[in-house]
Formats: sequence, C-alpha cells, structure tokens
Amino acid sequence: MKNELAVVLVSGGMDSCVTAAIANRSHRLAFLHVNYGQRTEGRELLSFNEIADFYKAEKRLIVSIEHLKVIGGSALTDINIPVPETGHSQSAIRNPQSAIPVTYVPFRNAHLLSIATSWSEVIGARWIYIGAVEEDSSGYPDCREVFYQAFNKVIETGTRPETRIEIATPLIHMKKAEIVKQGRELGAPLHLTWSCYQDNEKACGKCESCLFRLKGFRDAGVTDPIPYR
Repeated sequence: MKNELAVVLVSGGMDSCVTAAIANRSHRLAFLHVNYGQRTEGRELLSFNEIADFYKAEKRLIVSIEHLKVIGGSALTDINIPVPETGHSQSAIRNPQSAIPVTYVPFRNAHLLSIATSWSEVIGARWIYIGAVEEDSSGYPDCREVFYQAFNKVIETGTRPETRIEIATPLIHMKKAEIVKQGRELGAPLHLTWSCYQDNEKACGKCESCLFRLKGFRDAGVTDPIPYR
C-alpha cells in the first residue's frame, strides 16, 4: 500500500519524469510544476500535464514565479543571452565543469524547493522528490548533493516542530544512460518528455540539454522517442 504522499517536482523533462516513476513505486503522488519565464515554458507545461495524466497524480499544482525572468541573468529566461550550442565557448558540453554555464538560472532550485516545502506542509507530504543530477550534467551549483543536504537542514529549521519533510534525489549520482535505462525499466513515458532549452516544436538537438539527453540515449543503446530538427 502506498500510504505516504510525496511531492514530485516535474518540469516535463526526462530526469523529472524518471524521478516520478521512482516515486510512484512507493508513494502517492502530488505533482508540482513551476513556470519561471523560461523559453520553453508552454511546451514544458504540456509535458507536465501529460505526465501527470499518465501517472494519475492524486494532486497537481502549477505555480508561476515570473520574477526569475525579470531578474534575468540566464540564457533560459533572457532572450538577449543566446543559448549555447555545440562548440560554443559557454557550452558545458565543450568545456565540462570549467565554469557555470549561462543556462544556469540563479538559485532557481531553492525557489522550487521552497514552494514544494510550503505545499508539503499543507497537504501532509513526507517527501519532496526532485530530479537533480550532479554526476553527468551542466555543473549547476544548485544540482549538487551538498545543496540538498543543506536544504534539508533549512526545512528542519524553518517548519513546524512536528513537520517531517525530506528531499529525495534518486538520480543525483546517475549517468544519463543509467537514467534512460531506469526510465525504461520502470515504464516511464519518456516519449512525453521535453528537454530542449530553446525550441517548442522539435528539439534543436544542439543545446547542451539536448546533447546530454541524446548522449544518454545513445550510450544506453536506445532511440530517443521525441522529434528533433
């Protein structure tokens, strides 16, 4: 029996979809999606709703934090900052871990976790699942395991004494190929997901998110089911 309720942050991307599949094995599901003014906001929202329908999520919440677009500082939210493509000096693919890429949205995951914590307190969720990946990703500082360990202490300190909420990061040390394989094993609807940073009709296949995803499918020996231009 799935007794405990878990809030799952679902962006609409592959990593969050596989995270939802993992949470679904042992928890009742409350899906949370956050729009923050990103270039592919509408397309990601479509994927979120389709994934939520697939898993028959018990609860779903869609929140807008457009102030991150106003703040700017990221290629994902500021159209004046180009999204790096293959070979670009700012691409994490070309120069992994050398610097924080311009696709980093400053402190975004702290905003997401704060919303998830507030909702969890109200609906009585015991866990917050997030599809953060440290080992095989763009090198964002708020995707590191130490960040989530620290945020667990923030939750413990800043909530009611009787509140027990913990962050789960089941993908944190997985390679993209391992995530693909895990998703297939769990029957995750990878065909419904969207990872591209800049296109809404067909994935560009050139941004670092597309390239990490394509490499993951290639290394797993599986064909990516979404369309690319």
